[in-house]
Amino acid sequence: MRGLAAVPAYVVMQPTTLCNLDCAYCYLPLRGTDRRMPVAVAAAVAESVNRWAADGRFSVVWHGGEPLAAGRRHLTALFAPFAGSVEHHVQTNATLIDDDWCEFFVEHQVRVSVSVDGPRARNADRTSRAGRPAYDRIQRGIAALRRHDIPFSALCVVSRPEPGLATELYEYFLDLGCSVLGINIEETEGVNTRSNAHPAGLVRGFWAELVAAWRRDPRIHLREVEWSLRYAGAVLDDTADELLPRRLDPIPTIADDGSVVLLSPELAGFSDPRYGDFSSGNVLSTPLPEILAACPDTPWVAEFLRGVEACRSGCAYFGFCGGGHAANRYFEHGRFDGTETEHCRNSKIRLLEGVLDHARDHQQPVA
Repeated sequence: MRGLAAVPAYVVMQPTTLCNLDCAYCYLPLRGTDRRMPVAVAAAVAESVNRWAADGRFSVVWHGGEPLAAGRRHLTALFAPFAGSVEHHVQTNATLIDDDWCEFFVEHQVRVSVSVDGPRARNADRTSRAGRPAYDRIQRGIAALRRHDIPFSALCVVSRPEPGLATELYEYFLDLGCSVLGINIEETEGVNTRSNAHPAGLVRGFWAELVAAWRRDPRIHLREVEWSLRYAGAVLDDTADELLPRRLDPIPTIADDGSVVLLSPELAGFSDPRYGDFSSGNVLSTPLPEILAACPDTPWVAEFLRGVEACRSGCAYFGFCGGGHAANRYFEHGRFDGTETEHCRNSKIRLLEGVLDHARDHQQPVA
């Protein structure tokens, strides 16, 4: 059975539960509440992270809520305990970005990823708490990044895959100026109970169309497509077994109060009569390496690992996805040892099938 790695590749930090937007597909349960992370929590995490960063590249991902809603002064205090070798990332809705925030990003060498769902009409789900469209504010934030020559990635949620959409989105993000694009097909997760079931042909067609748009002008790193091509190349080279790590990354998420949730940031803030609050410990009382070492003792983690083994033995796509995500299993099945989810179908199985469909339909004739 694959266990969890003793040292993660990165940690996720929740500087505040608050988000200034109220997106229809958001999974966060506490986004209307401003619970800010004490500096003591960041300092406790930094004790471990600084040691890990001394041995090589290590990232801290500031995620929310909306991380910028914590304010520059508080984020500066949260950053302070981390060594200069630590790489900071922020996932933001961009609505608060201005010249002052850009100066903050430059000073702290923060890598920025912006959430935006394409052209104006595609952002109907992204609104303020008063129900007002957020698109113009997002665009102002992105304009500030470009004015300061700050490179940024983009994360796009697709709620309804349909013909023509992939081309429209790719052309939009080319013009937007992002360096990397990630596409998430909306997930039934957390407080978002909207269905994410779609006809297989539509989803495969969306991914195949996205590959075609990218190949015509491959100036953006397209996250999902590059993952798929890397896997397909490894299969052809008979090296696919080398792509999956021997142990799963625990992806520790540090909630605002210091509690640690493993494997899926989306579980933070939730509780269940059977599983409790999904926490494996708190950094204010237990060092993070000790929490990671004891994580198999967390009942739901052990259940999830059994589910991963069930995927390994029964799914032809396991070599590509590695067993899926804990949160998707829980929010779709109500438990962690289930196997295939709608998220698997949309963003793993149909993704790979769509990429291969494009390759089949555009293969060069043999001379």
